[in-house]
Amino acid sequence: MSLLKPFSKLPGLNTANIMLVENEEQFQQKLADTVVLQEKTVNVNVRLARSLPLPVENEESRPRIDLVVFIIHLTSELSFQSAETSLKYLDPGYFQGKVCFLVTNARNVSVPPERLVSVRKLAASLHCPLLCAEDQTTEGVTTAAHRLLAILKVAAGLVPMATGLYLSTLTRCTVPSDIDQQNFE
Repeated sequence: MSLLKPFSKLPGLNTANIMLVENEEQFQQKLADTVVLQEKTVNVNVRLARSLPLPVENEESRPRIDLVVFIIHLTSELSFQSAETSLKYLDPGYFQGKVCFLVTNARNVSVPPERLVSVRKLAASLHCPLLCAEDQTTEGVTTAAHRLLAILKVAAGLVPMATGLYLSTLTRCTVPSDIDQQNFE
């Protein structure tokens, strides 16, 4: 089990590779199918993983991963813990615009507000974008796919004059200084 490195392989021509990491695999397949269907100009390959590290057996044949997306369900504490544990198996080079967090069920009333705050703090500490998605409707899945495709194209180097690092400085999650004071009334 080794670190996943962003620059260990050459990129493919007009190709972008995204890895969706989700512990429970509820939303992962729907999102993967939608991402592939939405993009017509670039060859998008989607890899699915329950967690990191990835097995060493297929390391030689594995393509370069341009964007790693951690899908976190706020209704599940295990989902957040799995994403947090998987982060240590990423090379630090991924945190230069090649990692993003996708949160589902943010509007759910049964979700403790502290869980969203924890995810925001994690994304802010790693300078990564945090996207919220609706996983119950097709419109929500399509919107999430469009957002991920925009980030993926930049991270894969398919957008002229833009880099993943530049994009991450514009879209990274920030935590206000008063986030610990839970006063949302």
